[in-house]
Amino acid sequence: MKKKMNRRKFLSYMGCSCCGFVLNSCASAPITDRKQLKIVNEAKLNAQAAKIFEKVKKKEKLSKDTKTLNLIKEIGKKMEDSIGEYFYQAKLDDPTKYFEWEYILIENKKVRNAWCMPGGKIAVYTGILDVTKNTNGLAAVMGHEVAHAVAKHSVERASRGVLLNTGTRIIDIASGGILSDINRTTGMDTVGLLSQIGLMNPFNRKQESEADYLGMIFSSLSGYDIRETVKIWERMKEFNKGKEPPQFMSTHPSSETRIKQLNDWMNEVILDYPPIEIS
Repeated sequence: MKKKMNRRKFLSYMGCSCCGFVLNSCASAPITDRKQLKIVNEAKLNAQAAKIFEKVKKKEKLSKDTKTLNLIKEIGKKMEDSIGEYFYQAKLDDPTKYFEWEYILIENKKVRNAWCMPGGKIAVYTGILDVTKNTNGLAAVMGHEVAHAVAKHSVERASRGVLLNTGTRIIDIASGGILSDINRTTGMDTVGLLSQIGLMNPFNRKQESEADYLGMIFSSLSGYDIRETVKIWERMKEFNKGKEPPQFMSTHPSSETRIKQLNDWMNEVILDYPPIEIS
């Protein structure tokens, strides 16, 4: 007769399996060498992002401001080339080699934002132009968003989500279903709340700071004046005056934290990552 596996043995087995899985799935972020967890297939994530990007283009109102869109594309092309050249000259694997870059400008003055999907799909909202003000400012914002894609932050977040869900299920089993009971009784997504406040937020802030740092590097390599980066966050601070949540509840560092970090990194980036010559 086949013996049943008790809870303790099950947890021991799952713990060993997860540890082995995680240890075999570690990678490092480019340039910063920060250790990352990657257990989600990047190619599949890029393909999924490309499909979503097509839906965004159909759903959102695309701007007819061809001058600004062409500027976005020009900045993007400089960054594409500079990033590729940097990794080529450093004899490192280019994390963008499978990217299929694409740029859109979305007409929405209320949204001060931009984003870059996995695989190099970039959107800029017209609302952010009041903050960027000029070419160097726009390059700073785009450099930050490109940095998220180059550093594979979406792959990392997806991987962490998979691991968190797996770990939570194990904890729920170990606790006799306490988390599930709480969710049913209160109607509250306890797992989601814990992941946002207790676990995922500090991790996301780490990614945001890394994107700030890498974004400055990519802007500098592309020949833009990175001193404008600090001015952007000073302007953003004014726009968000009184609206920013406490940092421990936010997925982003506070404006004050960002401005201080950017100033701390400024001289290093200017000296170590000057505009690169394309061979």
